[in-house]
Amino acid sequence: MSFLSATLDRVKPSPTIAISTKAAELRASGRDIISLSAGEPDFDTPQNIKDAGIAAIQAGKTKYTAPDGLPELKQAICDKFARDNGLTYAPQQISVGTGGKQILYNALMATLNAGDEVVIPAPYWVSYPDMVRLAGGTPVIAGTTLDTGFKLTPEALERAITDQTKWLIFNSPSNPTGAGYSWAEVQALTDVLLRHPHVWVMSDDMYEHLAFDGFTFCTPAQVEPRLYARTLTTNGVSKAYAMTGWRIGYAGGPEPLIAAMRKIQSQSTSNPCTISQWAAIEALTGPQTYLAENARLFQRRRDLVVGMLNDARGITCPTPEGAFYVYPDISGCIGKTSGAGTAIVDDEAFATALLDETGVAVVFGAAFGLSPAFRVSYATSDAALQEACLRIQRFCAALR
Repeated sequence: MSFLSATLDRVKPSPTIAISTKAAELRASGRDIISLSAGEPDFDTPQNIKDAGIAAIQAGKTKYTAPDGLPELKQAICDKFARDNGLTYAPQQISVGTGGKQILYNALMATLNAGDEVVIPAPYWVSYPDMVRLAGGTPVIAGTTLDTGFKLTPEALERAITDQTKWLIFNSPSNPTGAGYSWAEVQALTDVLLRHPHVWVMSDDMYEHLAFDGFTFCTPAQVEPRLYARTLTTNGVSKAYAMTGWRIGYAGGPEPLIAAMRKIQSQSTSNPCTISQWAAIEALTGPQTYLAENARLFQRRRDLVVGMLNDARGITCPTPEGAFYVYPDISGCIGKTSGAGTAIVDDEAFATALLDETGVAVVFGAAFGLSPAFRVSYATSDAALQEACLRIQRFCAALR
């Protein structure tokens, strides 16, 4: 009899972490590696936020807090939702967790029973299906296409919903594609959900402030107030405020759901890092002007990467509305052989050969549920991006 839980058979390690780890090991061995696999900004946490964390330490604010967050942080989150999204939440409707991932996991653990289904558009963030499985539910993948800009259509959502559907996980702008849904596109999806009152919405808004070309972010409960009572609106400080390692995520939702999530968290991790919570208060209430500046920086990087990848033979790279990812289609590369003799049978083989032969680390599309493609994170320097794209161009040019 195995000592380990059978639950482990339902999940697999994160491919993005595995590839980032391999890239780091190759770099440590002396290889010239450019990693485009990690989803975190390359610049530092703003000084005012760091100062708030240091001040919390110096003031002795290092004790336990309530399991799901400081009252002061919950109020700051309420104010943020009102200011940015037109959503009204009371502090008892707010949950703060150790990163956005814990918020999503808590909600799934608190609501899913065996047989419950969760609709997940593909391509998806790699953790969504495995978190559903860990919580005992069944992920139902609703595919998108390059032609729809990797966005879920109302028809595809309608087909995916059954009597067993409990949640739709919605992510805009998206990881891994950067696709952002307009108000009209969100409205078309919420119109479907209104016809299915048993389906709740888990909106992952982590890339809200990374929007380009005049794209205006919106979130489902904002677009359709009639869904407010069955929507969990999740977010965090990791991406917009360059606070990935501080580990603060949060959500607003119906009070019974938030209470259930608090119960889960009280018996797992309890409160998020107190120091990080005080820093997050400063992030949400302090100056916000650099958010637009950062978005302009990422838009410039996006344009660089999209342009160079579209010049690579066999690659078609759409222009996304936000986040800091692109998701190029590599249909024109499959079935060929690399310059070093590797058969490119699928996108995993492409990504493996690209790393081995050029030192560029990307994440293969199958990890996100839609092939053949790969994900590039352009949250790194312009110089590194330009060199990486040149290597990708040369790799593709050598395919035979």
